[in-house]
Amino acid sequence: MEKIKVYRPDCLVIGSGCAGFNAADCLYDRGMKNILLVTEGIKMGTSRNTGSDKQTYYKMALSFDCIDGVGKMAESYFAGQAMSGELALTESANSLACFYKLLAMGVPFPKNEYGEVVGYQTDHDETKRATSAGPLTSKYMTEALERSVMQKQIPILDKTAVFHLFVKNGKLCGALGVDRITNEFILFETRNIIMATGGSAALYRDSVFPSSQTGMTGMAIVAGAQTVNLTEWQYGLASVDFRWNVSGSYQQVLPRYVSIDENGVEREFLSEHLSIEDMLLYTFRKGYQWPFDSRKKDASSQIDLLVHSEILKGRKVYMDFMHNPMGYSLENLPKEAYDYLEKSGALGSTPIERLLEMNRKAYDLYLSHGIDLKTDYLRIAVCAQHQNGGLKIDKNYQTTIKGLYAAGEVAGVFGVYRPGGSALNSTQVSSMRAAHHVAESDVEMIPDLQKQAQDFINSFKFKELKNTAFSDIQRHLQGEMSDFAAFLRDEKKIRSLKVEVSDLLKDVFSTEIAKEQLYMFIKYRDFLITADEMLSALILWCEKIGARGGALTVDNEKLDVSGQMVCTQKGRAFLESPAPIPQSEVWFERVYNQK
Repeated sequence: MEKIKVYRPDCLVIGSGCAGFNAADCLYDRGMKNILLVTEGIKMGTSRNTGSDKQTYYKMALSFDCIDGVGKMAESYFAGQAMSGELALTESANSLACFYKLLAMGVPFPKNEYGEVVGYQTDHDETKRATSAGPLTSKYMTEALERSVMQKQIPILDKTAVFHLFVKNGKLCGALGVDRITNEFILFETRNIIMATGGSAALYRDSVFPSSQTGMTGMAIVAGAQTVNLTEWQYGLASVDFRWNVSGSYQQVLPRYVSIDENGVEREFLSEHLSIEDMLLYTFRKGYQWPFDSRKKDASSQIDLLVHSEILKGRKVYMDFMHNPMGYSLENLPKEAYDYLEKSGALGSTPIERLLEMNRKAYDLYLSHGIDLKTDYLRIAVCAQHQNGGLKIDKNYQTTIKGLYAAGEVAGVFGVYRPGGSALNSTQVSSMRAAHHVAESDVEMIPDLQKQAQDFINSFKFKELKNTAFSDIQRHLQGEMSDFAAFLRDEKKIRSLKVEVSDLLKDVFSTEIAKEQLYMFIKYRDFLITADEMLSALILWCEKIGARGGALTVDNEKLDVSGQMVCTQKGRAFLESPAPIPQSEVWFERVYNQK
């Protein structure tokens, strides 16, 4: 019998990104002190380890030159299709409260001499709601929120992975975790959990997510939680040796694209398929049209398709900042590209000169990770960057399991499109709303779960020698997901992959492992659960939708405009129409007098 350590918090927060830290911080501020934050690694996760050339935070516009409001912002969200109107309104209505909290904590968003927070337009946005603290905006947010949690002495259990939920009659009872260092099992008896575990980053080989970010959505899926829009992702060009988006300045300075085959033969492949004018225009536009967009498959998103085609042929693809692309000259630059570069003071003779003139920090970022764009090619692929869907939640970010909440990217907030930077706003709104709802709920009696925990632990088959087979299987499946179930989807391959994953999942506990492999194995199992559920959703997506947002099928180019959400529960996939933006109560006296 395994020794089990037991904790009994009133609320368990899982995750140490800006959603997890904010959840714990908000719980404390609302008077709940018996809380515990658990994390696989306090320095892990997407919030702390990712960014872009200018990482965007999306909130209501705040400068004098803009007229904005909750309704306008909610309509922008809802226009992205397949997003709940209730969530569109909630994300909008709470954006400023969360943003001003970050400002008060010292996150360095730029303000002018009068204190206005100036902004700019981002993708899928009609006004200047976007702002940025630089390439590492989410890192600054995480660090500020962590400082607040530390100052309040909120307990943190580091290097601990929570991997199984206990649910009875649709209500959460607790969770099981493991200490990554000692392999000791830990039982959390609690009626409230806020999952801030991030997106399902482990699903793909080609990924912008930091390698330390894998997700743990599977434990909620297997417990019976519904999902929504697991099919909706944001994919785009990114470097793969050091994972980072190659958006914005990296494209606007017009680098050269090359592929190299197994014999070392180099080809400037874009020019084989595009005219010089289109090649230069589409490359420039990838700066602000960075995500693959099925509506632009015959325009700027052709570059994504051509890059992916080269990779499927077994070639490696690179961006070259040392040399201009074929046919480049100032005279034949598209007008919008020339005007932008001229206004930016970036008309240097090579891409690297233009990058240094326009955005020196973008160059320095790669240099700090051992890649010198003055001398090195930058290897790229079309990578998964953000999961728009996730666990289905209500306006308080409670899942379909009572007491289980989802905050940040694990929550299924967004639909087909989302404005750039809205994910960062969502980390704060979702965690705040979940924390407030938990703090206002009655604390129920917690059942003794030790026998259930022991029974589940007995499912594992431990042996002395290490087993590497399951890691090899996961890498193979991740490659298949990237090649055939990402932005370009092959229904036949997906169906075949679904059979393979389902068979592996059915027999997963027959896998023998050494005790020190426990953490890796539970991540593998979670990967299988999540992949199996997502593949069910993808099959329905291929059948009924075929092409929309960030993806299209290889044999169906008709764009879907229905705006339906793809939902799943325990392997069953179904379509659901999103509810419209609610007509909320806005008469002051009635709201003022609400109990």
